[in-house]
Amino acid sequence: MGNICRSPTAEGVFRHLVEQQGLAEKILIDSAGTHNYHIGEPPDARSQAAAARRGYDLSGLRARQVVRDDFRAFDYVLAMDETNLSLLRQQCPDDCRDRLKLFLDFAEDGAVREVPDPYYGGAQGFEVVLDLVEHAARGLLYDIFKKTN
Repeated sequence: MGNICRSPTAEGVFRHLVEQQGLAEKILIDSAGTHNYHIGEPPDARSQAAAARRGYDLSGLRARQVVRDDFRAFDYVLAMDETNLSLLRQQCPDDCRDRLKLFLDFAEDGAVREVPDPYYGGAQGFEVVLDLVEHAARGLLYDIFKKTN
């Protein structure tokens, strides 16, 4: 929603994975929120701390809000939960609707569909977000490989 917890965590994890594969020059990665609560702010300190413990650096990221051009600029527009997916559908041009998905649609097990918002909870919530995002990030990269090779 505000682009300070889940989405920048997903961006940082996916960016790290893409860099490890030597694909940073070929894949454009960004995150954005559906609301304007935190535009220009860094990710939540708890998100940054949890990510850093796993080797991900979120410190250079800044919150921004989704803009209409995003739907054409990116092949994947991924939401963390159904509420945000619904908000994205309201903004998305009809010819780009196939780009909209839940981020966890790319997770192998598919048991959980939404990344829970850790903002109002304790530190464990940020670890859960990382667990889910790491699985989905690998699945997303595999999906990109399948479509481009």
